[in-house]
Amino acid sequence: MPPGSLFCARKPRWRRSGIMPGGRPVPGKERGTMERNGQDPRPTLSVSQLNECIKATLESAPPLRDVYVQGELSGVRLYASGHLYFSLKDENSAIGGVMFARQVSTLRFSPENGMRVILHGRVSVYAVRGQYQLVADALVPVGAGDLAVAFEQLKAKLGAEGLFDPARKKPLPPYPRRIGVITSPSGAAIHDIIRVARGRMPSVEILLFPSEVQGARASRYLAGGVRYFNSPAVRSDPEQAVDVIILGRGGGSTEDLWCFNDEGLARVIAASDIPIISAVGHEVDFSISDFVADRRAATPSAAAEMATPDRADLGRRVRGLSDRLDNALDGRLARERDRIAGLAARRVLTAPEGAVQRRRELLKPTAQRLERAMRHGLDVRGRELRRLCAQMQALSPLAVLGRGYALVRTPDGRLIPRAAGIAPGAAVAVQFADGTAHARVERVEIQNTDMAPDGADREADV
Repeated sequence: MPPGSLFCARKPRWRRSGIMPGGRPVPGKERGTMERNGQDPRPTLSVSQLNECIKATLESAPPLRDVYVQGELSGVRLYASGHLYFSLKDENSAIGGVMFARQVSTLRFSPENGMRVILHGRVSVYAVRGQYQLVADALVPVGAGDLAVAFEQLKAKLGAEGLFDPARKKPLPPYPRRIGVITSPSGAAIHDIIRVARGRMPSVEILLFPSEVQGARASRYLAGGVRYFNSPAVRSDPEQAVDVIILGRGGGSTEDLWCFNDEGLARVIAASDIPIISAVGHEVDFSISDFVADRRAATPSAAAEMATPDRADLGRRVRGLSDRLDNALDGRLARERDRIAGLAARRVLTAPEGAVQRRRELLKPTAQRLERAMRHGLDVRGRELRRLCAQMQALSPLAVLGRGYALVRTPDGRLIPRAAGIAPGAAVAVQFADGTAHARVERVEIQNTDMAPDGADREADV
């Protein structure tokens, strides 16, 4: 006990303090006076001792060590240390309060300004400032329980982030080959799922990830199961990959099912690439997992029905499709028979000669026009051909020969255009219009030397 506590335990010594009971000063003493020499025999307290005295007195009073206080929270502040500071008030007064990190971690809800709560704790004094306050070890919302408040707070938070948005829900596969189930291996849920799924679709495989489904560790186990089925190693393994996941358990109390309201589990479910069916409790039970999963089933049995097609339903659908196909084929055949019968009854098939004759009559004018056009074209082109032939004939050297001229060539066929290009004694071939004569030159007489200066333009020299 601090030294100052000894003074707190003593009765006031009124005469020594200069004051009598009732506030009257002691004769010869004035209120608040000391001995003139400064050596007052009265015991004194430091500020710290006084605060410690008050603290010890309040904290030792039985009524203040175990109190329940109801009021409205205000000034709520949660520090990085995990400690929660607040004020608890009513219409007339307020008192400060603190809840240390260890107790804060046990809360199922987040305290907020304006929330009415019942606080359990004790009265204490913060001696450094001389302030008395409530030290809380429990907070319970007034009206709804703490679990209900925590549920609504988390639901509102995740809903605002869009985790419940129907647009992000993944469709269930129509014909799953393998179903992953995350639940207790010893609970009734896994047996119900196997029974219903195998009854509806015998070929489906059930792969169980055993997990705790209640208690403090359950949410971590459940989230681990979702991560396992989504891991690349499992998804790439044809013997392990699943097409849909069922996450759930049978009924229980709110506390038993609370692990399915864990925020971490909800975010893992939302991040899953595989469709997830949440099946927690009974039809009246709702969990955060139900809202964030791709589908919600009232019970594990209902989840198995949702995940698998019914063999009987498939048989009925196949038979219905077969009947529709038969009816469609019969109708198509009947329509084609009618169409063929209609075509066969047409005159073009019953009396083809008449149809051919009519087509001939229709084609006669066209054939006549075509014949006239062809004849006219031939006439025009014939006249043009004759004109061109006449021009060619007029330009032909042979036509010149017909008028008495001749061409002189060397024996190898080269043309000799001038006399200067031939020497006496050379053999030549003289071409006439009607033939060629071979001769030898006796002499050469050049009459006009300007026509071949310096031997230029000679076709051949002989």
